[in-house]
Amino acid sequence: MLERLFQLSKHGTSVSTEVLAGATTFMTMSYIVVVQPALFAQAGIDFGAVLMATCLSAALASLVMGLWANYPVALAPGMGENFFFIYTIVLGLGVPWQNALGMVFLSGVIFILLSCFNIREMVLDAIPDGLRQAITAGIGAFILVIGLGHAGVLVRDQALWSRLLAPEGLPSLFTRGNFAALVDLFRVYGPFPGLDRVHLVALTALAASVLLLWIRVRGALLLGMLTAGAVAYALDLMQWHGLCAVPPDIRPTLFKLELGGLFTWKLFPLVLVFLFMDLFDTIGTLVGVSEQAGLTGPDGRLPRARQALLSDAVGTAAGALLGTSTVTSYIESAAGVQAGGRTGLTAVVCAAFFLLATFFSPLASSVGSGVTTASGITLYPVTAAALIIVGAMMLRSLGRLRGHSWQTWVSGVLVVVGMPLTYSIADGLALGFVSYPLLHLASGRGKQVSWLIYALGSIFVFRYLFL
Repeated sequence: MLERLFQLSKHGTSVSTEVLAGATTFMTMSYIVVVQPALFAQAGIDFGAVLMATCLSAALASLVMGLWANYPVALAPGMGENFFFIYTIVLGLGVPWQNALGMVFLSGVIFILLSCFNIREMVLDAIPDGLRQAITAGIGAFILVIGLGHAGVLVRDQALWSRLLAPEGLPSLFTRGNFAALVDLFRVYGPFPGLDRVHLVALTALAASVLLLWIRVRGALLLGMLTAGAVAYALDLMQWHGLCAVPPDIRPTLFKLELGGLFTWKLFPLVLVFLFMDLFDTIGTLVGVSEQAGLTGPDGRLPRARQALLSDAVGTAAGALLGTSTVTSYIESAAGVQAGGRTGLTAVVCAAFFLLATFFSPLASSVGSGVTTASGITLYPVTAAALIIVGAMMLRSLGRLRGHSWQTWVSGVLVVVGMPLTYSIADGLALGFVSYPLLHLASGRGKQVSWLIYALGSIFVFRYLFL
C-alpha cells in the first residue's frame, strides 16, 4: 500500500528511511508546539487551545502535502507570520484577535482560488534556473543562521533591525553610527572566550552528527539531536514536564474568527500582506527543498506543484478556523531530506508526530521549550546542530550559479544574502525578483526576461510602498 501511495522504489527510498526522515523533520520544528501558544498567550489567547490548533493544523496540512502532493515537506504555523499576527495586527494596531484570524482565513481562501486557477504554479515555472539555485542556497544560509541562533552563537537583534529599517531611519542608514550598528546587527556570543552549557550541548550535537554522517550511519541527524537532548538533561538545561496528559481544550479558539469589518481600506490590505508573505515563503521553501531532494523535473519544473501549493492554502484556512495563524511549508523539512526523505511518507510521519504531540504535550514542551537566557533570549541547542549542517550543505547550490550571466549572479547573491539578513524568505526573494528584471533592462537584455518576472517584481515594489 505504501509503495502504491508514495512510489518509494521509484524515489530510491524505503519505509524505514522515510520514518527516520519524518522524525528528524518533526524534531527540528517541534519548537513551534510551544512557541506558538506562548506567543499567542501574550495577546490573552488561551495557551492550550492554541497548542491544539497548532498541532491539528500542522498535522492536517502535512497529511495533505504527503498524501496528495507526495512531497517530503511538513507544514505548520509559520514563524514571521505569527509575529506579524500578534505584534503588528493584534498588539500594534489593536485589532481583536478574532478579526486577525478572519484575515488569515481570507488569505487562505484567496490562496485556494489562486491555486485552482494555476496562478501560483505559473509563478513557480517562471523562476529562472539561476534564481532557483540561488533560492536553494539562500534558504541554506537562512537555515544556517537560524541554527547558529538556536545554539546561542549568533543572536539576531530584532530591535536594532527594526530601528535601522524604520522609514525615518532610511535617510541616515549609512551614516557612521548606523553603519557600526549594522555591522553589530548579528552579535556573536561565544563559544569564545567562554564556553557555557548551551554551547556545550550544541557542540556535542554538532560533533556527534558530523561523526555519524562521516561513517554513514542512518539517522545521523536524529541521533545527534537525541545525544544533545541527553546532554541537555544531564546539564539541567531541559526540564522534565512529564510524559503525557489529556489534550487541552480547543473550544476557546475553535471557529472564533470574525469576518465583519475586514472589507475596509484600513484592514483589507493587511489580508494581502498575509497573502504575499505566505505565497513567497511557500514558493521559496518548495523550490529550495525540492532542488535539494532532486525532485525537480529535467525542465526545472516541479511535478504536482498545484497539489503542493494547495496544501498550505488548505492548511492556512483550516488553521484560522481552529485558531492559529498562517500555516506554511517549513524550511526545517530540509533536515528530513538530508536524512533521506524523498516522498510524502516523510510528511505523513511528521503529521503523526504532531497528532501524538496533543497527547504528549508535557513531553513536547520538555523538548521544544528551549533554554531562556538571563537576557530573555530563548535558545534551542538540541536542534541547532541539525540546522547548521543542513544549511551548510544547501549552500553548495551557490556554486551552480557559475556559468550564468552576471545579472543572474548579482540577483542570486542578493537573494542569498537577503534571506538571512532580513530573516525572511519572502524579503530575500523580493531582492532577487526586483533586481533581476532591472539589471536585465539596464544592460539592454530586458526582452530575455519573462513578463511574469516583471509582474512579480512590480508586486513586491507595490507591497513595500503601499502595504
